[in-house]
Amino acid sequence: QARKAQRDKAVFLFLWAGVAVSSAFPEDEGRERDAELLGRQKVLIVILQTIFSGVILCLAYGVGYISRSLSTMIDAFCSSIVATKSPQEVAHIWNMTQAVLRKASISVEHCLLVLCMILAMMVPLTLIDGAFGARSAPLPTLLPGILIICGILYVFLLAAAISEQCTRVPALINAICFGEGTEVARQQTVDYIRSSAAGFYVFGMRLTLVMVVKFMYLWCIVVVSMMTRLGDDLA
Repeated sequence: QARKAQRDKAVFLFLWAGVAVSSAFPEDEGRERDAELLGRQKVLIVILQTIFSGVILCLAYGVGYISRSLSTMIDAFCSSIVATKSPQEVAHIWNMTQAVLRKASISVEHCLLVLCMILAMMVPLTLIDGAFGARSAPLPTLLPGILIICGILYVFLLAAAISEQCTRVPALINAICFGEGTEVARQQTVDYIRSSAAGFYVFGMRLTLVMVVKFMYLWCIVVVSMMTRLGDDLA
């Protein structure tokens, strides 16, 4: 898990460096607008864009770090139940685990809401800019938005993976033998954990991988429809 945390840090540092480098590229060397932006104004724009992207990616990294810690806690719970003697003790440990999950998710749900709003605005704007600004928006100028979108999506996938981990816990407990005469108690514990529906919650809504994929799918439909209508108006 420590390696995964170091990998996440390297990923976000790479994204931030990519945003900073791509922000320094001029939009079009032959345009007068870029000639005016040379010097101090261009440097100021690059600095502001780098700071803005750094704040967003730092926020995303913080949420991702917490999500990775919660995932580690679930793995530790799954490792500890092997040495547990009774299903009742497993249920007690699970109560504490899901309480920590719910408390942590409530603590960062506002951060996820902000990231979701940023993602919802950046996805259509970046795609529309790339579709209708081919001359004014080459690939280097689109990279900052694309890299930030990738970083935010990565965080949502980490948070949604926690809920997917929780859905696999009942199957693991059902495969463990606690001794003779504990089959009924084990089944009750499995049913209790399954009905608890533990996971990563955002404003009372359980975040899953299916939700993240549907979110991106719906936004792709919205963007395509917007681009089609704008193309018809320009034609």
